Formats: sequence, C-alpha cells, structure tokens
Amino acid sequence: MSIRPIYLKTLEKGVLLQKVEEAKRHITNCNLCPHKCGVNRMEEVGVCKASNRAVVSSYGPHIGEERVLVGQRGSGTVFFGYCNMSCVYCQNYEISVHGDGEVVSNERLAQMMLALQNDYGCHNINLVTPTHFSPNILEAIYLAAQSGLKLPIVYNCGGYESVDTLKLLEGVVDIYMPDFKYSSAKFGKRYSKVLDYPNRAKEALREMDRQVGGLKVDARNVAYRGLLIRHLMLPGGLEDTKGVLEFIKGELSSDVLVNLMGQYYPSHKAFEYKEIAERLNMVEYREACAYGEKIGLRMIK
Repeated sequence: MSIRPIYLKTLEKGVLLQKVEEAKRHITNCNLCPHKCGVNRMEEVGVCKASNRAVVSSYGPHIGEERVLVGQRGSGTVFFGYCNMSCVYCQNYEISVHGDGEVVSNERLAQMMLALQNDYGCHNINLVTPTHFSPNILEAIYLAAQSGLKLPIVYNCGGYESVDTLKLLEGVVDIYMPDFKYSSAKFGKRYSKVLDYPNRAKEALREMDRQVGGLKVDARNVAYRGLLIRHLMLPGGLEDTKGVLEFIKGELSSDVLVNLMGQYYPSHKAFEYKEIAERLNMVEYREACAYGEKIGLRMIK
C-alpha cells in the first residue's frame, strides 16, 4: 500500500491554498530566509538575486542522490537557479551564482512535477535550493496535487533557513534534506558569506526534526518521510565536522539519517583560499566517519 504524502491531507483540509497565499506576501516584502532583505521582488532583487518568477536550471530523474531517495527509478530532481548563500567552493556556481536556467511560471513548474511522476516514474519530487522560490513551489504543488501528484516532496536546501518559512512548509514537505555546513560561525562567514550560519542552521534543524522526525523508509527501502542531513567535510575541517556531528547526536531524533560526504574538490573561488584549495584528506575523512559511528549516529555507509 502506498503512503500518501502529507500535502494531500493539507489540501483536503483547505489549508494548502492558505499557505500559498501567505507565501505570496513575500513577493513584495521578502523575508523568506535569515537575510530578511524585505525587498519587493516585482521590482528589485535581494541577496539571492531571485525575482518573482522561478528559475529552473534542469529537471529529471537523478540517480546520483542518496540511495534511499533514488530507489529503482531515480529521484525526481528540480534544480533551481540562484541561492541565498555565496559558498566560495560551490560546485554548481553557474546555477547558484549566475542563475543559469529557464524562467518558468508556477503552472509550468507544476507540469514538471507531474512529468517526473507520470512520465519518468520517479520516487519523489526533489527540490534543490528551493527556499527563495518557496512561494512559487507551494503554488505549483497546490496545482499539481489537484491534477494527481502523489509523490513525497523533498526539500533539498543549504541549511540557512528561516524557522517562520519552515513553519509555512509544515504539512507540505515530507522529507527535509538540508546541508549542515559548519558548526563554526567563522567558517560560515569565510566560506559562505553569512555571519550567523551555525545558529540559523541549528534552529532550522530543530524545526525540521519537530515536523518530520527521523527518516522513515518503506518496504522498498525508499524514504517517504523524515530528516536526512548532509555534511560536506572540508579540508582541515575535522574539528568543525565533529561539532556538526555532536549537535545532531545531542539535539535531534536518534533516527535522523546523516550523510557525511567526502567528495570535496576545489571549485569556483576555492583556489583563492589556500586551506581549501586542495582535495579532502581521506585519513581525516575516515576519522570523522569513525567518530560519527562512535557517538552512535545513524549514518549512510
């Protein structure tokens, strides 16, 4: 028996449309993320450079995501242009910085979601870097749900999130998949150009955990609800990574799934920062993995 995504219940209660209307208020006074720019996106752009219409770089089944999302038929991934951070090592900077992609209507975005379900047979709708386009996304989900969308929604974000926006997404998002990039504010400022990353990320993670709890999988071992946290370890970042893992262990549900990623390579502006201008030391990475296992985290092997 298939498990119904949470947004169908919210739609039936008449609450989903209310969320759409509330989110749209940010178009003319945008405070969707911790930057709280307050700009009218019909006329100007804030830190993220996004206007009032969504930008989609690409969409389709993705087999490079975590196995619990990919299953047999792929994760239905939608890559959005722009980002609310400026990570100097971003491996997708053409999209996140330059906003490469197609400007789409909310109706077109809904059609993409339905195509990922009906034409490609994907296991979920995986929204990559979605926060600045959450009003567009909410309306697209509302439209698509009325036309038969029934896949879990994955909110694949950078971790620099507003709790108020996350509360708006409650009852819509089935799976949260945030990055938890740093436990050090110094790293957040130096590498992502945000002053308060750890505090905002921790608040966001607590809220996500409250909403969906640990990651749950069906009989096919495909996720349908819960929290999956990614952490990309940086060169020389062992102690920072330990701080990330300790927070997850100490303050979140015990069955949250953690993906400690070791595939860092210098990209974008990383070569301007000597300490991260090289690949990750695998000895340090293995030590971090061993530490996560030692403190009892549920980790992707």
